[in-house]
Amino acid sequence: MKSKLSSQILRNFWVIFLLTILATVLAFVLLSVVSIFISGSLVKSQFSASEIIKEDYRQIDASAVVENGGGVQIVDKEYRVVYSHGVDTIGKDQLTIQDFTTFLTESKSKPYHYDIIYQPKGEFWLIVTFPTSIRLDFKLVHNKDASTGDFKQAAGAIAFVVLSYLLILALFTFIYSRITAARITVPLKKLCDGTRLLREGDYSARVDLRLKNEFAELQNTFNEMAARIEYEIALRQKSEEDRRRLILDISHDLKNPLSSIQGYAEMLCQKSESPELTVIHQNSQRANRLLNELFELSKMDSPDFALKPVKTDICETLRQICAEIVPQLESTNFKYEFNIPEDSIYVMLDTGHFGRIIQNLTDNAVRYNPKGTTISVSLTVQNKTVVIYFNDDGVGIPSHLVHDIFKPFVRVDDSRNSQTGGSGLGLSIAKKISQAHGGNLILCEDGNKGCNFKITIPII
Repeated sequence: MKSKLSSQILRNFWVIFLLTILATVLAFVLLSVVSIFISGSLVKSQFSASEIIKEDYRQIDASAVVENGGGVQIVDKEYRVVYSHGVDTIGKDQLTIQDFTTFLTESKSKPYHYDIIYQPKGEFWLIVTFPTSIRLDFKLVHNKDASTGDFKQAAGAIAFVVLSYLLILALFTFIYSRITAARITVPLKKLCDGTRLLREGDYSARVDLRLKNEFAELQNTFNEMAARIEYEIALRQKSEEDRRRLILDISHDLKNPLSSIQGYAEMLCQKSESPELTVIHQNSQRANRLLNELFELSKMDSPDFALKPVKTDICETLRQICAEIVPQLESTNFKYEFNIPEDSIYVMLDTGHFGRIIQNLTDNAVRYNPKGTTISVSLTVQNKTVVIYFNDDGVGIPSHLVHDIFKPFVRVDDSRNSQTGGSGLGLSIAKKISQAHGGNLILCEDGNKGCNFKITIPII
């Protein structure tokens, strides 16, 4: 963003640069036009030396010149000032040749306009003087009869001056555009950094631009928004923590009563074959299982939850876990395939919780797939990470549940039938356990039949 904005501002200033050059050229043209336009109305043009000169200087009438603030001097062939009336910039009655030459050569440097004409018959110089109002001594003259070397030097000097002027103007344009861009892009970058921190979850982010312009208003709006979000997030986190604590306490308080109900119901079922008691026993088992999973999920969400990982050979541990699920698979007429390397691969593992991942995936596969389904478990190493694939060739997961399957209480069986579905917490618990190990549990959408789960655990 900074680069684009700076480039855009620089382009705008280059446009101003070109317009400035055009305005400079137009200014010189207009100045020339105006000079020509007003030259006829100036006093120096109305009373020129050629209009008042006579063959006999004693017949010259200087009154009009003097009345309009000018002066008239006459220098004869002996360089004597024989007549002077009005403004006198010579200041002498007798001049030498050197004095007169100096006067002529330095006349353009003085704040006066001199109109000098020589009368050959009377052998005198007539000098008409007017104070100069404003003079701009710039005139470009070209004579084709001039020396080629002089022309090249003069042209080079003019080109050097013009090029220097353009380079200085371009440099000022570039520097000013960068300064202007910085005054915009620096506050914007700070605001973008603050927004990025908010997006990444740092709700304590604030912006201090130390400005008193429109950016200050934007800064205050941003900081107020960040403060409001931080407050709302804090309230939400407190509410979520209170909810988890409530579920954890309720689950803990109901475990013993439900266990007692399940125990007594089982004892009564052994003494009597009443179908009502059987229903009570089955529902108490299901309620107790649901309560245990809810208690376990709430405990994992608690800030006090922590694994107890130890350095473990993941291959050997996975073989033991697979051996434990074999009786369950055989009793339900499921087929199985295990592909676990004989090598020792060590990771930091809480074996009790890790086994729960495989067990929950197995329970789901057995619950929702028909008999004869094949379950395969394989282990590989990819980029210093242990990757475990848990696959089945069963019915798979409906497409509308793929992105929500790891959320609590999400079940494939929408009817929530107690006979065909679980609690909807197994996959959520399994994912949290894998994440607590520094890895993850994901559902791979490879288009094949059945489900393909991928478990990752970092290698130490």
